[in-house]
Amino acid sequence: MDKDISKFNFELAHVGINEPDAEEAKKTAELLTKLFGFKQRETSGSIFSNEQFEIMKMPFLGRLGHIAIRTSYIEEAKKYLEEQGVEFDESTAKYDEAGKLRIIYFKEDIAGFRFHLTARN
Repeated sequence: MDKDISKFNFELAHVGINEPDAEEAKKTAELLTKLFGFKQRETSGSIFSNEQFEIMKMPFLGRLGHIAIRTSYIEEAKKYLEEQGVEFDESTAKYDEAGKLRIIYFKEDIAGFRFHLTARN
């Protein structure tokens, strides 16, 4: 590998699990809580279980779900990944109040999961 990618500080942020509806999402979140004692946090579209699992209340991007990869330098990481042949779905880009990129999804799945970059806070 020619480029030192350690500067991006890539790490797994969370795994998104697609469920068909809110009822199934709740069952999955409750099972993870029962088995592992994970805390839950609910949003309008999902239930986070211990922040590492996002159980979707309806099918979302990715055949199986999505995987969030956190990075310290999202714009530079995006450029690096584009150089590696990754295409991004620009319609999924989310920006903060200052206009800085916060989240963007790949265009294609990897092993049934749609990956996305998320900026480290």
